[in-house]
Amino acid sequence: MWMSPAATGVGGRAMASVKERIESKLTAALAPEELVVTDESNRHRGHAGWRESGETHFQVSIRSAQFAGKSRVERQRLIYGVLAEELAGPVHALAISARAPEES
Repeated sequence: MWMSPAATGVGGRAMASVKERIESKLTAALAPEELVVTDESNRHRGHAGWRESGETHFQVSIRSAQFAGKSRVERQRLIYGVLAEELAGPVHALAISARAPEES
């Protein structure tokens, strides 16, 4: 089966979805105790940044010891750094709920 160059990775293997890349990168960088990544693109149909192909708007709920002692802004900056490639490309919007293990 032929796949467009945009849909293939090294050696012609299929690349992971944007959601899978977000999950993989956040897991590798932050070792979360809890991670839920939700593609909310269809809720933004017709809004700025939305594309027919989807995977443009995401919600991330993450709980990690890496956030202990950090402010909300520091936590968001940490996540933005991990996902810089996705935010510069396919991801138009990212809603974040980042908590340390002791927070509810």
